[in-house]
Amino acid sequence: MQLKRVVVTGIGAITPIGNTAREFWESLLLGKSGAAPITLFDATNFKTQFACEVKNFDSGQFFDRKEVRKYDRYTQLGIIAATEAVEDSKLLESNVDKDRVGVIWASGIGGIQSFHNEVEGFVTGDGTPKYNPFFIPKMIADIAAGHISIKYELHGPNFATVSACASSANALADAFNYIRLGKADAFVCGGSEAAITVDGVGGFNAMHAMSTRNDDPQTASRPFDKDRDGFVIGEGGGSLIFEELEHALARGAKIYAEVAGAGLSGDGYHMTAPHPEGYGAYLCMKAAVEDAELKPTDIDHINTHGTSTPVGDVVEPKAIVKLFGEYAYTININSTKSMTGHLLGGAGAIEAIATLLAVKNDIVPPTINHFSDDPEIDNRLNFTFGKAVERKVNAALSNTFGFGGHNASIIFKKFTK
Repeated sequence: MQLKRVVVTGIGAITPIGNTAREFWESLLLGKSGAAPITLFDATNFKTQFACEVKNFDSGQFFDRKEVRKYDRYTQLGIIAATEAVEDSKLLESNVDKDRVGVIWASGIGGIQSFHNEVEGFVTGDGTPKYNPFFIPKMIADIAAGHISIKYELHGPNFATVSACASSANALADAFNYIRLGKADAFVCGGSEAAITVDGVGGFNAMHAMSTRNDDPQTASRPFDKDRDGFVIGEGGGSLIFEELEHALARGAKIYAEVAGAGLSGDGYHMTAPHPEGYGAYLCMKAAVEDAELKPTDIDHINTHGTSTPVGDVVEPKAIVKLFGEYAYTININSTKSMTGHLLGGAGAIEAIATLLAVKNDIVPPTINHFSDDPEIDNRLNFTFGKAVERKVNAALSNTFGFGGHNASIIFKKFTK
């Protein structure tokens, strides 16, 4: 069958470096770090006392009191990002068939703070179960997708994807495939996470996964740097409106970029560590390039997973060189996590936005916080250290990899009729 073409017609974001998609993009180009001491709870006794929190966030500006009672923070951030994307696209301002508009929304963890609050209330109480009736609906990882669908009365496919840090990239891949197979006209897709909590930080600290550079948070996320010591946890949400091309053209929609291809793979190796040769990363990038019917030499930019962990940052460049060969050294590679921190299940969505805006604007945001080369990393690669670079970006690839060996790559390219 002839696959339909898919384009992006709206974006929305609420991130540690900007509470709208525009602010997010402007901060990326400026090389702004979102890291600062944790304010969401008292982190005095934790190994890591800083994170990339969303700044100046007041839920009362977006939701009434009854809604706040029903929504975990991850759901609030998701609804805010989705609302911006829907409004940006003007999708629902025209006479669209809502039976063919769906929502695929991701979270790696879901309502972890809501879970903590209810269990803590039981443990510190008199033993009588007095759980909030909204406990389960607030906590489950699919509920943000449900609330977005309810808000706009959308009746198309509606579900959540959960694949750890690859979750929202999987949401985008699923939306892409549903549309090009003709099973929907458009999707509100993306992901959100709000795991800067006692349990989130404590759990990742127990794994020795996060940076403990408490004396200098803003330089703690340093992908591909010799002295990196772990990722910096972030929170937020990103949303994209994926739409079938003819549907978008018929309503006169603005088009940011075309969704060219998606690739998925599994490491089949370890619970938390990546395959030591980056085999899963290689497979999903290769699959995405082939799916897009492009050649490796058509890719101008790669937004890497690049979390700033000792092992992961060695493996991903190996996979890039394995796939792209000598051409790899001409690609502008970056890690926007150097600025946003790691949004876990929300990472794929905000990084997809950064990647498609690089395509649209012919600018590659920098990788900040590079101080010394790591001899274990192929430093012939161009990691776009220090400042944004203007260059022609016809096609770009965004990588996200998750615990469990889940790998996803998305490719965007310039739209031409």
